[in-house]
Amino acid sequence: MTLPFNKSLIIIPTYNEIDNIDKMIKTVFGLYPQIHLLIIEDGSPDGTAEVVKKHMETNKNLHIIERKGKLGLGTAYLTGFKWALEREFDFVFEMDCDFSHDPAQVKDLLEAAQNAELVIGSRYIDGIRIINWPFRRLLLSYCASIYTRFVTGIPVFDTTGGFKCFTRKALESINLSNVISNGYIFQLELNYKVWSKGLRVTEVPIIFYERRDGQSKMGKGIIFEAFFNVLKLRFHKMMGKLN
Repeated sequence: MTLPFNKSLIIIPTYNEIDNIDKMIKTVFGLYPQIHLLIIEDGSPDGTAEVVKKHMETNKNLHIIERKGKLGLGTAYLTGFKWALEREFDFVFEMDCDFSHDPAQVKDLLEAAQNAELVIGSRYIDGIRIINWPFRRLLLSYCASIYTRFVTGIPVFDTTGGFKCFTRKALESINLSNVISNGYIFQLELNYKVWSKGLRVTEVPIIFYERRDGQSKMGKGIIFEAFFNVLKLRFHKMMGKLN
C-alpha cells in the first residue's frame, strides 16, 4: 500500500527540548522525506527554536509556530490542528519530541487511518507495552484509563495516549474552540468527542518508551484536571451539550 505521507502532518509541541529536537527532526525526515512536521514552540529558553529554524533553511516541509510562554499541551495541539485544517493535510499526527513515541511507528498509524477517522497508538492492547516506567506511574496511568472508560463508556483501552493520527474529517467534527481540557486529559476529550460523533476510532499497538533525555512535565494539577474533566465531559454528553 502506498501511504499518503505527502498529505500528512506531524505536530510536535516543544518546551526545552534541546536534547531531542535535532535528532527528532533528522529521524522523522530520514524515515519519511515527504511528510510535513510542525513544531509548536512555547518560548523555550534553551534554544530549541533556533535548532528548528536552522533545519528550516534546507527543508521546506519543516514548519514552526512560536508562542510566548508555556501555554500548555492542549492549546499547542489546537493551534496545530487549526493550522493543518487551513492547509491541504488529510492526516494529522500528535507525537512527543522525547522519543517516547517511536517515529518508525508513524507508518503503522497512517496505514490504520486509511480505514478509521482516529487512530490511537495504544500502550494497553496486546499487553502493557511501556518501557522503563516506575510501577507507581504505570499504575496511575493504567487506573486512569480504567476510570475514564468506566465514566465515559468509550471503547478505548488507552484513553490518554498522546501518539495519534486524526483524519481531516475527525478534526472537522470537533468544535476546536470549545475544548475544555489543556493537560493530558485533553487526549481523552478529543477521543470522546470523535467517538460520540459516530466516527470510527481504532487502536494499534505501540511500544512507549520513558523519555530518553530532558525532564517529564507531568504535575499534580494535570491529575486533578483529569479527574474532574472526565466527569464534566460525561455530564455534557448526558445534557446534549458535548460539541
